[in-house]
Amino acid sequence: MPSVVPAVSFKSPLHKMTQTTPTCLWNDSASIEDLTYSIEHGAVGATCNPSIAVAVLKQEFAVWKPRILALAAEFNLNEPSLNEDEISWRIVEEISVNAARLLLPIFEREKGRNGRLSIQTDPRNYRNTEAMLAQAVLFSRLAPNMIVKIAATHAGIPAIEEATYRGISINATVSFTLPQAIAVAEAVERGLKRREAEGLDISTMGPVCTLMVGRLDDWLKVLHDKHNLSVDPGYLEWAGVAVFKKAYKIYRQRGYRLRLLSAAFRNHMHWSELIGGDVVISPPCAWQRRYNESDIEVIPRIDNPVDPRIVSTLLAKFPDFERAYTENGLTPAEFDTFGSTRRTLRQFISGVVEMNSIVRDIILPNPDTE
Repeated sequence: MPSVVPAVSFKSPLHKMTQTTPTCLWNDSASIEDLTYSIEHGAVGATCNPSIAVAVLKQEFAVWKPRILALAAEFNLNEPSLNEDEISWRIVEEISVNAARLLLPIFEREKGRNGRLSIQTDPRNYRNTEAMLAQAVLFSRLAPNMIVKIAATHAGIPAIEEATYRGISINATVSFTLPQAIAVAEAVERGLKRREAEGLDISTMGPVCTLMVGRLDDWLKVLHDKHNLSVDPGYLEWAGVAVFKKAYKIYRQRGYRLRLLSAAFRNHMHWSELIGGDVVISPPCAWQRRYNESDIEVIPRIDNPVDPRIVSTLLAKFPDFERAYTENGLTPAEFDTFGSTRRTLRQFISGVVEMNSIVRDIILPNPDTE
């Protein structure tokens, strides 16, 4: 009599993805509450940046207000007191270290490939290679399982290579296009090869390159309205997916030793269309809950091509999609001026400003409102 194989039970669609495909789940937040939920559903990584830190400060205000006051009260005659900006970045570091601690068992189990907390360098330094590199070195020492986010700008590409050479696992961010994804991959490869040539270990490094798929879609929607174009609105939801799939194919063909990461979620296709790839999916917790309540079938789709009619229409109507979708569509010198780059850097820099404002209101409250 043939034996009966019991059905496998999964907690959620995302949990099923992590257990039945090579696709990994990271949490796009360093909130302990959000990360705990995410780990329960299969997550093996998380991220922090100034905007995320602002959200955590607001969500966990009762925890962080006294810590900010304590940092502000520190006084040493031989050293200057911390200013608002320094306190803000100290809080970013502590939020990140707390989340990294939660991920450490995963990091040890997976020998560095996963279990990392992704902490972002100061977006205001996007034009300064040395400043990004110096902060990357500092951040990499905060915990054994840190991965450091460096913007894929003109100045960021050499910082990515040098950080990799120094043994720092990087996560390229502020990245939306195929030219950026390839430039990042080549920079990582140069860094890894330099380490290998000197007999340095690379076995526990886990670099990734983020493609902020939804932010490319957002930019095309801005151009759609700005130039009074008429395109099937559904087509505009596919731009980031098309770039991601093409980049993934090239990564496999060329054997690049880093993974792509999907971020900036606007629809379920930024998850469902990438299932099955040896990639990272990194949605915010709110999107994870939405996906987990859905009835979307968890099946590999990464190798399913985007409808050629959609791609051809986007190429014909949007020069910026052609630049994003074509390997040589942008030079590194043009990375900083691409629409998605400018919009995202401005938002991230605004996150730093808001974080400083929160710190200011705590340590120097407005007497007129008391």
